[in-house]
Amino acid sequence: MLGSCLCGSVEYEVHPPFKLFQYCHCSRCRKVTGTAHGSNLFVAPEQFRWIKGEDMVGRYEVPDAKYYATGFCKKCGSSMPWLAQGGRNMVVPAGSLDEDPEMLPRQIIYWESKACWYVDPERLPKYDELPPRN
Repeated sequence: MLGSCLCGSVEYEVHPPFKLFQYCHCSRCRKVTGTAHGSNLFVAPEQFRWIKGEDMVGRYEVPDAKYYATGFCKKCGSSMPWLAQGGRNMVVPAGSLDEDPEMLPRQIIYWESKACWYVDPERLPKYDELPPRN
């Protein structure tokens, strides 16, 4: 299964099965994604390989975090996979995959930390393209 950044400088492959797919509403995931939550898959490090641009992947470790870090393309800023600080999991941002992970999220964590502006997507109107102008 392939994944990449927005500008194409970084490419990787991951070999399922994934251990877990979850949404995380913690403030760190909100900050790093700029969205309501992180959407992350977890896989053993030996199931992951950089194809291109590993040197273009930056890493930031939150000083007081036991496991959390983040990876990003140094050119376009896209979230990229990162090795958890414990070293037992490669965390793969679901949005960086170029293919269907063939599994759905199984849980939501840090729900109590969700953004005050978060609204359940089921309650919002849906459009296949940009909505019509009013």
